[in-house]
Amino acid sequence: MATDIIDKPAATDVATTEHTRTGPMYRPDVDIIERPDELTVLADMPGVSADEIDINFENGVLTIHGKVEARQSDGSFLRQEYGVGDFHRTFNVSKAIDGTAISAEYADGVLTLHLPKVEAVKPHKIAVKAS
Repeated sequence: MATDIIDKPAATDVATTEHTRTGPMYRPDVDIIERPDELTVLADMPGVSADEIDINFENGVLTIHGKVEARQSDGSFLRQEYGVGDFHRTFNVSKAIDGTAISAEYADGVLTLHLPKVEAVKPHKIAVKAS
């Protein structure tokens, strides 16, 4: 079932889709876990505020976008290794997922998405009647 949610390929850590916003875009690393009743997507998005996360699901495409503000606005850097940029990732989602019931939560820099399976694909136990 996990192969039913397919990530658009990217050659690097920087997102490769076209964007209308300026500045660097990073592709958040994700873990996708299959459970009997849902797929759970864990996306690393450090530095993003929960109110700056946009999640859209349309025509079988799930899009995650997180806006990151600069950590420092004054002074001059002696060394700067932390790249500031937005996070963006897009997934093609199978029809086996109930798009109307997708939910999300964000804590400690990790976005957790719950993609429930439609009832028809959930595993179910078949009772055996003794005769």
